[in-house]
Amino acid sequence: MAVSLPVIAIVVPCYNEEAALPISVARLLGLLDRMSADGLVSPDSYILCSNDGSRDGTWGVIERLHADDKRLKGISLAHNRGHQYALLAGLMAVKDLCDAAVSIDADLQDDPEAIVEMVKLFVQGKEIVYGVRSSRATDTWFKRTTAHAFYSLQHRMGLDTVYDHADYRLMSRRALELLGEYGESNLFLRGIVPQIGLDTAVVTYERHERVAGESKYPLAKMLSFSIDGITSFSAKPIRIIFVVGLVLLLIDVLVAIYIFSSYFAHSTIDGWTSIMLSVWFLGSLILMSIGVVGEYIGKIFNEVKHRPRFAIRDRLWD
Repeated sequence: MAVSLPVIAIVVPCYNEEAALPISVARLLGLLDRMSADGLVSPDSYILCSNDGSRDGTWGVIERLHADDKRLKGISLAHNRGHQYALLAGLMAVKDLCDAAVSIDADLQDDPEAIVEMVKLFVQGKEIVYGVRSSRATDTWFKRTTAHAFYSLQHRMGLDTVYDHADYRLMSRRALELLGEYGESNLFLRGIVPQIGLDTAVVTYERHERVAGESKYPLAKMLSFSIDGITSFSAKPIRIIFVVGLVLLLIDVLVAIYIFSSYFAHSTIDGWTSIMLSVWFLGSLILMSIGVVGEYIGKIFNEVKHRPRFAIRDRLWD
């Protein structure tokens, strides 16, 4: 009895990738050709580019590539919603039209050759396969240090994430269906996917330079992404505020005892410096605490409105 080959969809979120797409799509189509010739995937396997409201000619490039090869399909979001939303839109678009989907960025810094090992593990029964960097030797000292600090902070805050894994992964159709049941508006897929469970595996690879274009994740955006990830999955920052407040209360009690004892001993000295330091310190702490609480309130505000997470403006699928 013949065993049917799996249909694999490669989902590529794109934002202002006009320069990179012709190169990356050609490499990915060549990879599909090789895997099909080796009897690893179905000839019906395809690529889906999910355009995140790009401001350059990215959608025009996708249209041209689609006209040249119908295995290249595309959707375009009505607005720029961010990488996570574009990726989710692509995954939800293919979940009923493939046996498994692989997500990879258009810059191909994540080695596409790892897809071969991912598919082999999928055929063996793994439903989620994570692409994990084997080293960070090519990163600058600053980027390497901040990345390690980011993952350490995530684990300390209770997040179940895969170390040195971004959004390069394979997910089976069942995993995609389960992912679709997560309805939150505050998306952090690196935290959501590990919660799905199922049988998982890891494939390691070396990270390369971008094939073209510039990075879409400067330091400020990475910091914002980190904060979103922590506040979307952990209430520990609020608990830390409570603990800090409790410690300060104990310090206040000790300071009050010292002040009263000094007062009754008639040894008090009026001090402007100590008062100003106390006011500035406590004022800063209060503002920081309000900011953390406000971050959570803002997320609740977005969730309770139940607005659509994205809207698809155009679709190339034939």
